[in-house]
Amino acid sequence: MDLYAFPPIAALLDGAHALLMGLADLLEPFAGASCAAAAIVLVTLLVRTVLIPVGISQAKAEQGRARLAPKLAELQRKHAKNPERLQREMMALYRDEGTSPFAGCLPMLAQAPVVGIIYALFILPTIAGHENALLQETLLGVPLGSSLAGSIVDGTLTPAGFAVFATIILAIALIGEVTRRVFRVPMPTAAAPVANRAGTAAGSRPAASASPLATAGAQRMLGLLQFVTAVIAVFVPLAAGLYLLVTVAWTLAQRVLLRRVYPLPLPNPA
Repeated sequence: MDLYAFPPIAALLDGAHALLMGLADLLEPFAGASCAAAAIVLVTLLVRTVLIPVGISQAKAEQGRARLAPKLAELQRKHAKNPERLQREMMALYRDEGTSPFAGCLPMLAQAPVVGIIYALFILPTIAGHENALLQETLLGVPLGSSLAGSIVDGTLTPAGFAVFATIILAIALIGEVTRRVFRVPMPTAAAPVANRAGTAAGSRPAASASPLATAGAQRMLGLLQFVTAVIAVFVPLAAGLYLLVTVAWTLAQRVLLRRVYPLPLPNPA
């Protein structure tokens, strides 16, 4: 069964198609042949504007997790020899404080349907029984429905097309690297002696980190995740890559501004 032919999904895609084409017509006097690409940028900005409250909640949750760090370190000290009890107590603490170690995933999950719709709009030859006019739209002469990987496989990649794809993908990777550096989770330092007294010095294994993100392994994983979006942009249509680029740029700017409004507490030197 063709999922895109399912009536509710087909109607949703048809409405999204009409919306993008309408916006492209409005923007054509300003953007010319790249009016559909400009419409995607506008839609992305509208989606991110709607999700500002979600970003604020994320910033508050991040601030709350930082505030709970001393209590998490105390739980680590008390339950170093009982990892199962430690996990239960940590989750109970997060629940009592109204926060979560995974609150940062919400903005990404909230955007998933939008990314899916844009992806479908630029891979389907027909939508709700009519021709998909969006496949005729371009960005600087490169079809919005083409991808870097697909163009390489098909042998249709031109120098101009490669320049467009490379610019978007490298920009996403660069923003990911800036995000990684600016929002690197500090490694725990003060908790090390406590762990030694409670675990290593006593001949048992060291206690787990007070924060699930403040470990060397987690830091490496987060560093890699920053570049997953750039890898995805290699395989998705150019239109979806453009959406991802605007999204990561907005996310970085928003997090920088919200960090000023909701600063993390300074670590206690003791």
